[in-house]
This record gives sequence, structure tokens and C-alpha cells, in this order.
Amino acid sequence: MEPEELQYEESADISDRKEEGYADGDDQHLNETDQSIETELESIKARVREMEDEAEKLRQIQTEVDKQMNMGSPPSGASAPSTLNMSIEEKMEIDARSIYVGNVDYGATAEELEQHFHGCGAVNRVTILCNKYDGHPKGFAYIEFVEKDSITMAMALDESLFRGRQLKVMPKRTNKPGISTTHRPPKGLVRSRRPRFYSGYRPTRRISRGRRFFYSPY
Repeated sequence: MEPEELQYEESADISDRKEEGYADGDDQHLNETDQSIETELESIKARVREMEDEAEKLRQIQTEVDKQMNMGSPPSGASAPSTLNMSIEEKMEIDARSIYVGNVDYGATAEELEQHFHGCGAVNRVTILCNKYDGHPKGFAYIEFVEKDSITMAMALDESLFRGRQLKVMPKRTNKPGISTTHRPPKGLVRSRRPRFYSGYRPTRRISRGRRFFYSPY
């Protein structure tokens, strides 16, 4: 074989090896891209699972809040007394057996509050006030006892520790219509007074009714 033919065969062999190298490089790049996509998909799936777990926790919290709000209600089939239909005397009678509990931990349950005040007497109802928009507790509650004498014993638990917080315990007050709990006078009884302004020199003589005179301050 002549030298020119050998040189051509060697050149063709080198070109084939280069093409094989390029193909191997492309395959490696594709594999790395596939691995990157798979990693990103796994990360997205993990975030979705976390969001689902968080949503489930929120549903459980909402269910617990609903249970707390319904605690103390009569069994199914019996009608619970509505405070909207009660008279002032009936509300006062219930409030006379109830206390206000402030600085309550947001994670506290009605059962825990009942257990904390159980030594004061039988508890009829525990109401933890919650925000009507998001369902989050407001940090205070009302406890209704069966006996009025339990209020005196419950007052002894003022500033007692509950979940690491000092509770604020006070007798529950009845909101009477038309009676303000502040020092402001009732509406309609405030008389407005016109402010007095100095308008300058005023003449002592009577002004003729036929003509009007206006005086400006000096």
C-alpha cells in the first residue's frame, strides 16, 4: 500500500474516534441533565408533602377549636339555651356563676382549663373565645360553674401558673343594654356648648333695623 493511502486511513480512524468521543460526551451530558431534573422533581414532591402535612395540621387544629367551642353543650337532640333569647335576669344568673380567665395560652384546651379549676367546684361550661375569621384563640376564656360559691374559690387562682403563664381571673360581668362600663356619660345626655369667640368692638347704641352694619375686629 502506498504512503498516501496509509495516511488517509489513519486520518479516517482519528475522525471516527473523535465522533465517538463527542457521542459519549453528549450521552454523559444528557445523563447529568436527567439526574438534575429527577432531583428537582423529588424536591418539588417533598415540598408538596410538607404543604399537605401542614394543611392536615390546620384541619386538626380547626377541629379541636370546634370541639372546645361546643364543650358543655347538651347531648344531640336537646336544645341548648341561647343567650340571645335570654332575659337580662337569666344572663345575670349565669354570669353570677361564671368567671373571666385572661392571659390563656393559645394552645390551651377546654379540658385543661376545666382540670385547672376543677378543685373550685363542678364546671358546667368552658368557652375559649376564638377569632371568627381565622379560628385562632384570642387568649381568654369564660368558665361557668354549677354553683355560685365556686366563684370565690376560683378567685384564689388569680395569677396562678397555667402552661407557664399567670392567669388573670375575674368575675364575669353582664353587659346590660344602655349601661356603659366606662366613665363616659350615656349617649344623648351630653349637651354641646357653643364656643365663645371674641368678635371685636361692639357698639352700645341700638342699630337701626333698616340697615345692617358689620364690624370686623380691630
